[in-house]
Amino acid sequence: MKRAAVLGLTLLASACATGPRWAGGEPPALVKASLETVVTSDGQVDADDPAFWADRKDPSRAVMFGTDKTDGLYVHNMDGTVKQFFPSGALNNVDLREGFMLGGEEYVLVGASADEKLGLYTYLLDPVTLETKVWGFASTGDFEPYGFCLAKKNDQFFLIADAKSGEIRIWTVGPDAAGKPVTNLVRTLRVGSQPEGCVVDEETDTLYVGEEDVGIWKFGFSVGASDTPVSVAKVDNKRITADVEGLTIMRDGPHKYLIASSQGDDTYNVFRLADGTETYVGRFAIMDGDKIDGVTATDGVDAWSGAIGQFPEGVLGFHDDQDAPLAGQQNYKMVDWRDVRKALNLPAPR
Repeated sequence: MKRAAVLGLTLLASACATGPRWAGGEPPALVKASLETVVTSDGQVDADDPAFWADRKDPSRAVMFGTDKTDGLYVHNMDGTVKQFFPSGALNNVDLREGFMLGGEEYVLVGASADEKLGLYTYLLDPVTLETKVWGFASTGDFEPYGFCLAKKNDQFFLIADAKSGEIRIWTVGPDAAGKPVTNLVRTLRVGSQPEGCVVDEETDTLYVGEEDVGIWKFGFSVGASDTPVSVAKVDNKRITADVEGLTIMRDGPHKYLIASSQGDDTYNVFRLADGTETYVGRFAIMDGDKIDGVTATDGVDAWSGAIGQFPEGVLGFHDDQDAPLAGQQNYKMVDWRDVRKALNLPAPR
């Protein structure tokens, strides 16, 4: 999440005015955003990472969470307006998993990394009312959680956080006797330098981690798997330009893709996941539209696989470093997955 001061605000403004910039190598396919978030109560939103949830029986019932690295956690309606706000303080990454049971009730467990407070905030989304509440705060001791993601395996929920030192910690999380969150550290991993984005593919038991200046790695997720990372893709200034930032997985019928933010050139790499391999299939950028500006210097990304809100076949969410023409304002953009599929000539799900 580095922003080189030498580029200055002039370059950022120019990038927004002319659309996404990219480095050498093959040009990206171009798409446009369909929606963007709007926060009228704060003129300096310091956005970072989004996370979607939708009712699979009624996908019109949906929300998007978005962190503010200064103030807390926003819950957005799928038209981009604010539904709720939690003044939890500085939050970096957010993720969620559904099917969390507490007191005989089912919730969507939402977690976010609070690096300044040295811990992880947890929230509970009620899938019936679409209202979210704070569950609790889990201290990480002297470990400073930076990147963050969630996983669910055999009804057990896991909190995964990484630190700027390169250390990655995995905890189980559940309620104690009083119904408050309690964590148990089950595994520690490491990459060579600062990571941030992470995502777990529960179907293949794989943890993907982005090491910002180096590339994308994968680990076996289960306790007892090898602690040695396997390279997926490297920063080469052709396809990926540092920093590697957000990672997410899109499931499109029988097809599955890993999507990574190449922050340094405003593009997104797409890898097909199949048979234990990651095959690069192209990259795209988000250009200026008639009403919604393009996307630059993305930190966090998220994907919802399947119908959600006005998107019948899935949506991608992106942090936008500069919401033109609002100087200094950041927000989130939503892109119809069908537009990306078409732009990259990916196979239809059926």
